[in-house]
Amino acid sequence: MADTRRDQIVEIIRGASEPVTGGELAARLGVSRQIIVQDMAILRAAGEPIIATPRGYLTTPLSSGKALVREVLAVQHTREQIEAELTALVDLGIRVVDVVVDHPVYGELRGLLMIESRADVRHFLQRLEGAEPLMALTRGVHLHTVEASRQGAIEEGRQALRQLGILLGGASAAP
Repeated sequence: MADTRRDQIVEIIRGASEPVTGGELAARLGVSRQIIVQDMAILRAAGEPIIATPRGYLTTPLSSGKALVREVLAVQHTREQIEAELTALVDLGIRVVDVVVDHPVYGELRGLLMIESRADVRHFLQRLEGAEPLMALTRGVHLHTVEASRQGAIEEGRQALRQLGILLGGASAAP
């Protein structure tokens, strides 16, 4: 029964045109959200390419199929500047893949974002209400892995962040 449910989870996520939340999966399959979390852990441990984003589960990052340029941008800003930061990037066609902070005790902490539209930014900000962003652990200093299919978009993003006064130094290519 659990194996059948996990197969159904994979089918649902692969067939979806947008991320599927754990709550949606639980409702469709008649189980608790905790069962879905456990199933996801088992599926991912078995090598299923499922990623968890703030918008739900995906099997692969959303992509137009075009070759992507990928870089890491270092920034520092306040919580109040999150919307301006993310909007500046997505308006240029840049996907914000993740956020990374270097914690003094735990080392690198990474949160998958997959933000690529103003709607994604709004949804992220709504989910952030009542929670602390990772950047709160490092006085606003954090990294974003970003992707773009349009040549020059990331350089334009760097310039936009520089104008906002939040870009730190240059940028480095992603590993």
